Amino acid sequence: MASALSRITNLQKHLNPTPKGDGIVKISPLVSEALSLGKPVVALESTIISHGMPYPQNLETAKEVEAIVQQNGAIPATIAILDGVPCVGLSLEELKRLAILGKKARKTARRDIAHVVATGGNGATTVSATMFFADLVGIPIFVTGGIGGVHRHGESTMDISSDLTELGRTPVTVVSAGVKSILDISRTLEYLETQGVCVAAYQTNELPAFFTEKSGYKAPCRVDSPEECARLIDTNINLKLGNGILITVPIPSEHSASGNIIESAIQKALMEAREQNITGSAETPFLLARVSELTGGASLSSNIALVKNNARVGAQIAVSLSQLREASRKGS
Repeated sequence: MASALSRITNLQKHLNPTPKGDGIVKISPLVSEALSLGKPVVALESTIISHGMPYPQNLETAKEVEAIVQQNGAIPATIAILDGVPCVGLSLEELKRLAILGKKARKTARRDIAHVVATGGNGATTVSATMFFADLVGIPIFVTGGIGGVHRHGESTMDISSDLTELGRTPVTVVSAGVKSILDISRTLEYLETQGVCVAAYQTNELPAFFTEKSGYKAPCRVDSPEECARLIDTNINLKLGNGILITVPIPSEHSASGNIIESAIQKALMEAREQNITGSAETPFLLARVSELTGGASLSSNIALVKNNARVGAQIAVSLSQLREASRKGS
């Protein structure tokens, strides 16, 4: 009898496996169940909540982005570190707490994870840290606004975002509006090529540049539907290439800010950052905030619009990937 029960338990674990990382991180019941059943899940970062905009706008935006993911058939999993515990999938109370903490929460990249956890701190995860935890628990798709990259004058400062190296070593697909236009887009593309990262533009041939639909740089490849994205992701995983994919989605045209106005604001903000000796992890939040001020808030409105659009597309891709895997399991 005991032997039969043991076999049944093992069979249940095989059919409904415990999510990877369970026990190391706190996974919300909704996310844990979805991962166990092979349902679509979309990871979301938390730096945009803590450092991207003020309270309560940050909380409302976070709730709206999660709602968009759900409306498009997937489960949202916002990732953060609270009291030293990595959390995958936040409750409303946890979201609110993070939003109120704001910049008191540490901006946490991969290098910072161990220290924030060891000291019982609160950390808002950047792209690299969010990718790390998403991969740890088995979430293959992550939605953000824009990725970091090679900073302007990076050839002399060596200021290169850890987002790029994370994409080179972690098999999570990042859906974003491209490389932030405050960065050196050309060198960022070169660095991603060196890291072996597939960069695909969604329904366009040109790489989008965060605030604007066009950057002037041709995308290495193009994908035109959630199903096509899902096949690309599934193939990358099956080939065990070991790296991520960057899918760049242009900001909706009605929210695309004037390129000249934004570029003028960026140049002024960059000059001010150099004059004030603002570098490293502090530079991007400073530049984005200053550009928002210089454009009368237009860039922040555009930022929110593109994140919501990315959430819609990312959720649709997650659903297609889940369906593809389910069809593959049935076929085998």
